[in-house]
Amino acid sequence: MSENAAAPAAETPGVKPSRRWPAIIVGLCLVVGVAGGMGWLMHKSKTPAPQLAAEKLGMSRPDGLLETRSLSQLPKDLLAVPFLKETLTEDFVFYYETHADRLGLIGSLRRIIYEHDLKLQDTLIEQLFDQPADVALWRGADGRLKDFLLVMDRGGLAKVLEPLAKVALDDSQLSKIADVKVGADDVALYQLTYNASKALLFASHGDKLVVMSNPTKLYDPQSGVTQEPGSVSTQAIAALLGGDKLFPEAFGLPPRAPEVKQRLSVNASVLAMGYQRFIPNFAGLRFDMDDKGWHSFLAMDELDNQPDFDFKPIWQAMPMGASACVALPLAAEQQKPLLVKLGAEENVAQALTEHMAGAAGLCWYADSRLYTPLLVASLNDKDSVKRDDDLGKLFGSMVGAYEGNVEEHAFPVVEKQEGQVHQWQRQVSSNFGPYAAKDADDPDAITGKAFMRVSLARHGSTLLFSLDDKLVDKALGTLDKRFPPMADVVPKDVLMPIYFGPDAMAQLMQQETLDSLPQDMEPVFYNAAQTWLIPKLRTLGGYGKYALTLPEGSEPDGHWQWLPLMWKAL
Repeated sequence: MSENAAAPAAETPGVKPSRRWPAIIVGLCLVVGVAGGMGWLMHKSKTPAPQLAAEKLGMSRPDGLLETRSLSQLPKDLLAVPFLKETLTEDFVFYYETHADRLGLIGSLRRIIYEHDLKLQDTLIEQLFDQPADVALWRGADGRLKDFLLVMDRGGLAKVLEPLAKVALDDSQLSKIADVKVGADDVALYQLTYNASKALLFASHGDKLVVMSNPTKLYDPQSGVTQEPGSVSTQAIAALLGGDKLFPEAFGLPPRAPEVKQRLSVNASVLAMGYQRFIPNFAGLRFDMDDKGWHSFLAMDELDNQPDFDFKPIWQAMPMGASACVALPLAAEQQKPLLVKLGAEENVAQALTEHMAGAAGLCWYADSRLYTPLLVASLNDKDSVKRDDDLGKLFGSMVGAYEGNVEEHAFPVVEKQEGQVHQWQRQVSSNFGPYAAKDADDPDAITGKAFMRVSLARHGSTLLFSLDDKLVDKALGTLDKRFPPMADVVPKDVLMPIYFGPDAMAQLMQQETLDSLPQDMEPVFYNAAQTWLIPKLRTLGGYGKYALTLPEGSEPDGHWQWLPLMWKAL
């Protein structure tokens, strides 16, 4: 994030400018995970995404992209962020240098060099990692970035690597598996096995070296194989060896400028944790580093019937003291199929989607749980009371669990109405609930050891929902002006979709961590968390609150529109 973008409206005494944006990476990753929980945004892009040159050549769209002057410098460059420097240990810098796969690969190459008496320097790997490179990454079955395809400018190493090809026919770990056509040349594609079960593919031509981490993802386009995530055709390999820049196009990026040392781009599909269809506006995140430091950007996609970006009503309804918040434009008309699939009657789903308006927001609180955020949305009716019957039916059909000890197999919905407030609440048995079973009116009816009081409320035209009834009650108090709103602490008259409170977030994460590691059942992990994680969370909690804002008048226009993110210290 640029210094200008990060500068707050008013200086904060005693805080150095270099420390004004400590939570960029952690905060943004958290925010996108947060946004993934919102099922309110389900509509299609205005125009279909264009097919990429890479896709035409048989390479699936990457989920992440790293463009770097030097791979070996990346860990140290990340520590240029003050927050990361203080919360990560030196082990982070050396992690990849001592990783088992890296050591195994180095060991295999050194054995080949020694046994075949090749005249290669012992610092070959270090020289390779100190070159400019582009690395595309794809998610594995567990959702994490796993498979990669590296394209490197070899520079003076081109001649150095040639002797490896000569031993391919006479080595147990190195073998030639195919030829790819690059222009008029036939270029050999080699497979190197290491660490017994690991393998990678590589090929070199001219000044380019291409390395593929998962040989099973390589396919011949003539074979008729269906393209899967992470798949790469021999045709795409040939194009990369020929100098084609296939990766930046997948993220709507221009060529990396010479002054940019590191450029990291991540597709929203990674950070949204499978909920991307619910947040179609969000395309991805990017972090650039130059001589002035790190800069951050948000990518947006244009949508049909794009709602206005007005989040002020959200911050007026949200109680003060949140750990993190996100607000997104609400386009409701495409919610109907989702609501019907979840059990709502078709006419009820139709009526509600026609009367949803404005924006929706989520906030997490330290006195609640990570899985019980508060949701705020709005109705566009002048007389919102007309929607109460539909809201009650929707709540009754979608909220609940099978209760074997209850005659109707679900606890009844408790309905309350007072003034302009109408509230619906249902008790739901859950081991993750905030209330112990013994505290229920009928403890024997609870299935398990705990339960929730799931709540939906309408206050005027504002809708409130949470698995934690205490958050809904606090929000009702906020709307009744008995509790201060987030609007009192966030910047005025700016477009702020994100709020991040490191102190409250540290409390929430500490609570969740220790709750998942009972001391009597997980003493080793509990002690490790107390020794290593909790001090880092306390460091996180020492930073001030931040608002993430977009430039005034921001509105997506097409695909992959990159907008600068401005962090303001509060």
